[in-house]
Amino acid sequence: MMTKVQQLFAEMPAAFQEDEARGLTVVFQFDITGDGGGKWTVSVDNGKLTIVEGEHPKPDTTFTSKADDYVAIAEGRLNEMLAFATGRIKIRGDLGKAMKLKSLFKR
Repeated sequence: MMTKVQQLFAEMPAAFQEDEARGLTVVFQFDITGDGGGKWTVSVDNGKLTIVEGEHPKPDTTFTSKADDYVAIAEGRLNEMLAFATGRIKIRGDLGKAMKLKSLFKR
């Protein structure tokens, strides 16, 4: 059975906004900790989306959060800026590219 986090990553392609991703090349690493967590790489290459379970050797941006917090953010129950400000999600790497993430996926 899929965990909620796995389900959210599996649903990402359906929410992907290809038009928003044209001309953008970025690799996002998600390190989701705790029960039901894992590591996922989300790559965008000029409008093409690739999602694989596992760790990328050189991501542009890495997001780290507990599974419960990631689910709350993805479902819109926790504001991502508030989560960042309160340390519930940590972002390493290119913050400019991190800010683009929200526009790449519709809710």
